[in-house]
Amino acid sequence: MTIRVGLIGARGYVGREMLTLMAHHPKLELAFASSREWAGQPVADMLEGADTGFGGLAFEALGPEEAAARKADAVILGLPNGKSTPFVEAIDVVSPETIIIDLSGDHRHEEGWVYGLPERNRDKIAGARRIANPGCYATAAQLAIMPLTDLWAEPVHTFGLSGWSGAGTTPSRRNDPEALKDNAMPYGLMGHGHEKEISAHSGLDVRFTPTVASFFRGLVVVASGSLKEPTSASVILELYKGLAEAEPFVTLTDEPAEPAEAANRHDCLIGRPAVSDDSTRVVVTAALDNLLKGAASQAIQNLNIIKGWPEETGLTPSS
Repeated sequence: MTIRVGLIGARGYVGREMLTLMAHHPKLELAFASSREWAGQPVADMLEGADTGFGGLAFEALGPEEAAARKADAVILGLPNGKSTPFVEAIDVVSPETIIIDLSGDHRHEEGWVYGLPERNRDKIAGARRIANPGCYATAAQLAIMPLTDLWAEPVHTFGLSGWSGAGTTPSRRNDPEALKDNAMPYGLMGHGHEKEISAHSGLDVRFTPTVASFFRGLVVVASGSLKEPTSASVILELYKGLAEAEPFVTLTDEPAEPAEAANRHDCLIGRPAVSDDSTRVVVTAALDNLLKGAASQAIQNLNIIKGWPEETGLTPSS
């Protein structure tokens, strides 16, 4: 049995990835794709002529009430931060049973919404109707530190480096290849939204600093901190092996994780943790594709969980 899924905010890089994944998902049918900039153009054009199965479906410029009136089984919101609430409110009135997965940061701390990090909240996601997809950096950071949740001596420090696709399609210095050529741009040095997100959902005091670099897609997070008490490298490694063995979209690697290795994959790569000689400090790396496991793939993974389908449906651990 297939379900009808609407996509609102389909123009950006993540929107394109969502459409690609939906085109190859055996249980999803695209009900509509809304984009004011692309209104009237065939949806298949976004995917450069691929065999999408979307037929003659064209992009539409749908307002909140119009989108809600379609009564899709699920709606994925790919809008900028601060733009999703009118659509949520309209769907709540017209079609409250519609599943909503919001890719923005608007509902990640809101009561009534489930934080959609499967590796942490799988049981809560199952059967839920309102899912706040995690941020891309926040996903990598939480997976990097999760196995040592009870061992870290806070705060835990995390540094993130991402490709410029993470800055979206609205022109700025942070997604200008010329400005980024032979360059890297630190930003959000204090109070970045992902710092609050990582801390709130990990239960740890986490400090986070992001930087954007000249490559297009992928990111890496380097997490480091002291331990409450000395813990051997072998014990720490076993904890990370346990996470990777339990989770279909977490892969443990022998070397530090790198963005290029994670690009175009649906999983998060975690590098073998480095442990200090005195067993009191750990550094661990995590890399993922910010457009996939950091956004679109994770939304599909969440939708699969909600519907009770195998999590890998329409996805593979690596593409």
